[in-house]
Amino acid sequence: MPSTASTTTRILDLSAVFDNIGASRAAATSTGAFNVWRNSFSAEHLPEPGTTVTVDEVPFLVPPFGTGGPDNVRCAGQLLEVQPDRYDWLYLLAAAERRVEDEVALHFADGTVDFEALRLSDFWAAPAVFGESEAFRTPAMHYPQHVQFGVPAGLFCQRVPVTRRAPLAGVRLPRNTAVHVFAATLLRAAAAAGGPRTTDLTGAGR
Repeated sequence: MPSTASTTTRILDLSAVFDNIGASRAAATSTGAFNVWRNSFSAEHLPEPGTTVTVDEVPFLVPPFGTGGPDNVRCAGQLLEVQPDRYDWLYLLAAAERRVEDEVALHFADGTVDFEALRLSDFWAAPAVFGESEAFRTPAMHYPQHVQFGVPAGLFCQRVPVTRRAPLAGVRLPRNTAVHVFAATLLRAAAAAGGPRTTDLTGAGR
């Protein structure tokens, strides 16, 4: 899977595993399918697709919000391959159809696997309850046939620790379709403290 890399930061490109449309435009609300009722985020109030956005001093690749195509991973146990390296944190831009507590599996190059907690708050007009940061909040909720202002939707920035001091080779997402991942970045502690900058795209993980 392609990624952007430096010695401290690796921005994952999740486009190959996107399988759900979580954001729609006001003129095409019927394309959204974030939950069973086909609600969706308002794409007009989210960052431009393909750009890089910084949340909590961590860079993320903005997914194709509002383009009519998939913009997130509806988690069903997908494996995200990464360029093997040592990291401290997995940061996610994600949202849950309701308050969720689950696990991700961290696969290391030596064959070991660690399980770490992933906790996400409800996207539906609710504050963060697990200490994660609110990355974006749209002022309206999209329904299949209309735009409902006054019902906001939240997208959160959550992090998962990588405690094993070994090269990480992959991340197995939860088998929980209530969890939606829009972007992901791996980080070493040095980057959060002002370490080396992110560099150009590589072909890592293909």
